[in-house]
Parts: sequence; structure tokens; C-alpha cells
Amino acid sequence: MNGNPLLRLQLRASPALAGSLLLLHALAAFCIVLALPGSLGWILGALVLALGAVAAWDRALLRLPRSARALELFPAARAVLALADGSRMEGTVAARRNVNQWWVSLPLEGRTLLVARDMLSEGDFRRLRIWALWGWVPGVAAPQLAG
Repeated sequence: MNGNPLLRLQLRASPALAGSLLLLHALAAFCIVLALPGSLGWILGALVLALGAVAAWDRALLRLPRSARALELFPAARAVLALADGSRMEGTVAARRNVNQWWVSLPLEGRTLLVARDMLSEGDFRRLRIWALWGWVPGVAAPQLAG
């Protein structure tokens, strides 16, 4: 991607998101065991729980080679996702973004990046929310730069 990004964010692991993913998958596994009695229910429940562990390891704890490590945002909703294995994934962030006080969801051509509040500093998370909502990043006013 040409030029300097509007915003470069270094992502950190999120224990809160990992715990939430594990808890929700454990609840789903429990529901499966209740709905399908017998060995089939236990096997399917164990698979759902294992899926939750892999999702937490990849998406929340950022431990797999294809886990997101950094996000660079450019004008016109262009973005580059730096992965743990050193590769980069470029694309356009779709307009259907979910933004709230706890997370920001960014659909990026074939992958959705969920950035939890504890994955960034408070200021970076605020800037990401503003970019996701309005497409710009707050900067320093020109008079402040002159003084």
C-alpha cells in the first residue's frame, strides 16, 4: 500500500475476549450434550469446545501464525493487516462495521477482524472507533503545531 497510514495499531492479546469465547463455546457444548444424549452429544460437544479453544488461541490470544498482529488504516477504507507469520493482507474494509464501547468489528475481504477494547491502549481504541464510524482520525490542530 502506498503512502503513510492514517493509523497504525499494534494489537495485543485479549484475555477477556479469550475467556468470553471459551465460555460461550462451553455453553454451546453443554446445550448440545443436553439436546443429544449419548456418545454423539458428548463427541459433538467436545468438538465445539475444541473449536472455542482454537478460536480463542487464534483470534483473542494471537498465538497462531495467521493471527493478526497489527492493523494499518489508509484513506478510502483501505487497510493492511500484518499477520504473525510476517505476511500482510491488504483490502478494503466494508461499510458494515460494528462499533461499540467494547469492540470494533472490521470486515476485511474474506476475514472479519474483531478488536476488543483491551487489545489496544485507550487512546488507540478511541481513534479506531472514530475511524470505523466516520472514516477519519483526530489529529493535532494546525495552531498547536505552530506554537
